Amino acid sequence: MHSFCICNNPVLPASKIYCFSPFILHKLETVLSIRNISKRYGKIQAVDDLNLEVMKGQVFGLLGPNGSGKTTTLSVILELIRPGSGDFQWFGQPPSKASRKRIGSVIESPNFFPYLSPVNNLKIVADIKDLGYDDIGRVLNLTGLYERRNSRFRTFSFGMKQRLAVASALLGNPDILILDEPTNGLDPQGIAHIRELILLIAQQGITIIIASHLLDEIQKVCTHVAVLSKGKKLFDGEVSEVLAISDSYELSAENPAALSESIKAFPGYRSATVAGEKILVYFNSEVNPGELNRFLFAQGVILTHLAERKRSLEQHFLELLRDNA
Repeated sequence: MHSFCICNNPVLPASKIYCFSPFILHKLETVLSIRNISKRYGKIQAVDDLNLEVMKGQVFGLLGPNGSGKTTTLSVILELIRPGSGDFQWFGQPPSKASRKRIGSVIESPNFFPYLSPVNNLKIVADIKDLGYDDIGRVLNLTGLYERRNSRFRTFSFGMKQRLAVASALLGNPDILILDEPTNGLDPQGIAHIRELILLIAQQGITIIIASHLLDEIQKVCTHVAVLSKGKKLFDGEVSEVLAISDSYELSAENPAALSESIKAFPGYRSATVAGEKILVYFNSEVNPGELNRFLFAQGVILTHLAERKRSLEQHFLELLRDNA
């Protein structure tokens, strides 16, 4: 049996991709669509003709060094600032009061009344959002703060303050959670707590958009990533696709000299370095290890060692920055 997808069908809403199979009908909804957004501050081009799509259920990372345009992008889509050009849509529609109610965000450092407890601080947030108080217990449980619900905010560690900020953003059970550098300034334990919290929230079906300059954290929690540099998008796609790319192999053979010479004729060969008794070979594209082994065997080179080296997100990130410097 076969399945098929219909995209951009004029009969169906443009913000959805419908997938059909003999047994199941499901849809992937575009929750955020950014189209040609630019923003300039004087001589500084903070965001430069940015296009992005975030689908429902994704944990989407905006990755880039300081000054790459991450916070500006988040500020635009949260309507804190206006773009110089371009536009964006939430849930297939222009931004509106209704769409804003479906979004929770933590953009700045946690800012609550220091002499009040988490419960009373969250009551104030609920009043601002025109919500009842019945959701406060749930978000405190979810963020691991329920046992400290009656402690004063000023007694909290920075990591606990950050978790309370996330709890406030989760009041009303939003469809989207936006976090700007959520682990900034945290110690390793605090970073681990926020990472676990993000994964837990994602399991609830909430779409999450995270801006960060920490590659390791993006790699550990995100399903998708967009790399920004000087306001430009250099790459966007699935994190798993980046991590699956193999562009280098560690090889050794009974005759190292013959291996070093023969490997140069393999399609896509880029360079090689000697590391002890092994040779680390780099290619311009992904290589099938079976084809590599058969090619060398046909040249009379019998491998005694073949190990695939998958690139990390950090390697891919640094390559993108280098190539677009």
